[in-house]
Amino acid sequence: MSLLDIRNVSKTFHTDHGPVHAVRDVSLSVAEGECLAVVGESGSGKTTLANMILGILAASSGQILFDGAELPARRQPEHRRAIQLVQQNPLSSLNPKRTIGASIRLGLDTYGIGNRSGRWRVVEEALDAVGLPPAMRKRAPGSLSGGQRQRVGIARALACDPRIVVLDEPTSALDVLVQARVLRLLNDLREARGLTYVFITHDLAVVRNVADRVAVFKSGQLVETGTTQAIFTDPRDPYTRSLI
Repeated sequence: MSLLDIRNVSKTFHTDHGPVHAVRDVSLSVAEGECLAVVGESGSGKTTLANMILGILAASSGQILFDGAELPARRQPEHRRAIQLVQQNPLSSLNPKRTIGASIRLGLDTYGIGNRSGRWRVVEEALDAVGLPPAMRKRAPGSLSGGQRQRVGIARALACDPRIVVLDEPTSALDVLVQARVLRLLNDLREARGLTYVFITHDLAVVRNVADRVAVFKSGQLVETGTTQAIFTDPRDPYTRSLI
């Protein structure tokens, strides 16, 4: 059974210049424990789709189901906790006025996870899970490297004990060596915790390292989907071939 089902979902923005069809009649499913990569050029609709999965944007039509039940346009706290985001820019996603630990703990306080006295322990466990020393919780975001900040972003999502993690270009701001370490970490965490990933990216080299299946977007439409091996060795759509 699919953990996430996207059924005939569309998103239209109404502008002064007329309607913009950002996503058009897309249907996709993601199995529990799977990593689905959503790829395409800038403006292809992949980030809009991610925002609808997260509930940041409401779909204009169609349904998004989580664990067999339709997600409401106005998400409940349990939905927001279960579907977490790791953002593209690790620095801008962290409040510079908060310590690393306070940023990670915010989700625990918001969703009432555990008891108040035990939440710092959960924060330290999340940091340890991503390979950072627990003492780092007292540091400010600006004192960390880009790779460390991205690990903090992952730790913040993990602390909420999610079932799905939406990763929006999580390695695009990192150099190649740091990117490889973060991708290895993501693979290890998925295997250890049984996580499900929706991985938004334009970088096909990244896709080959993390994804079980690939969904290719162009101009808001899903043009092809298949296993990672099939997409790379036998792409059917001309647009997919041009991307590769």
